[in-house]
Amino acid sequence: MILSPRRIVALAILFVVAGISAAEAQQKESRWEKTIAGFEAADAKNPPQPGGIVFTGSSSVRMWDLKKSFPDLQLVNRGFGGSEIADSTEFAPRFLIPHKPRQIVLYAGDNDIAKGKDAAAVIEDFQQFVNTISAALPETKIAFLAIKPSISRWKLWPTMKAANEGIAAICEANPKLDFIDISPDMFGDDGKPDPALFAKDGLHMTPAGYERWTARVRKTLGW
Repeated sequence: MILSPRRIVALAILFVVAGISAAEAQQKESRWEKTIAGFEAADAKNPPQPGGIVFTGSSSVRMWDLKKSFPDLQLVNRGFGGSEIADSTEFAPRFLIPHKPRQIVLYAGDNDIAKGKDAAAVIEDFQQFVNTISAALPETKIAFLAIKPSISRWKLWPTMKAANEGIAAICEANPKLDFIDISPDMFGDDGKPDPALFAKDGLHMTPAGYERWTARVRKTLGW
C-alpha cells in the first residue's frame, strides 16, 4: 500500500499529537506522584477513621494551619500546592475516598484560571469532582470555598467571579453541597483585595486572611 504525501503528513501530525498528549499525562502523573504517595504513606501509618473531615485543594489549603483554626475539630489537611480541581478529582480514589469522610472542603480553581481555563471549564471540572466523590461516597457532603480575589491575579477576577457564580448555582441545587463565599471577606474599603490579608507575593494569605476564612467556614457550615 502506497501512502500519498498528504496521508503521510496527516499520520505524522497524529503521531506527534499523540506523543505530546502521552508526555503531558506522564509529566502530570510524575509531578504529583511523590505528594500523593506521601498522603498514602501517612494514611497507612495512621489509618483515617471514617466520618471525618478532609480539606483538599491547592496551596491555600496546604498552608492553612487547620489545627489552629479549628482546635475543636478533627481535620485532615490534604492540600497540594499548585493543584487544580481536576487533580483532586484524578487522585481522589487514592487520597480522599479511602478516608470515607462525612465532609470534604475543597479550595481550587485559582490555578486553573491562572493557567488559562475559562469559567465554563472550571465549573465543569467542579461537577466532575462532585460526580467522582458522590459515586463512591453518596452520603459525603462537599463544600467549595469560593475562588478568592487576590492582588497578583486581580486581572483574572472577572473570570474567577463567573466560575464562582456557576459553582454556587450547582451547590444551591444539591443538598449535599455547600458554597462558602469567602470573596466578600477579602476586599478592602476601596473594593480591591485587602493588602493586609496577603503575603508579599500578593497571592497567598497572611494569618489575618485565614482568620476571615475560618469565620466564614464556621458560619456557613455551622461549626
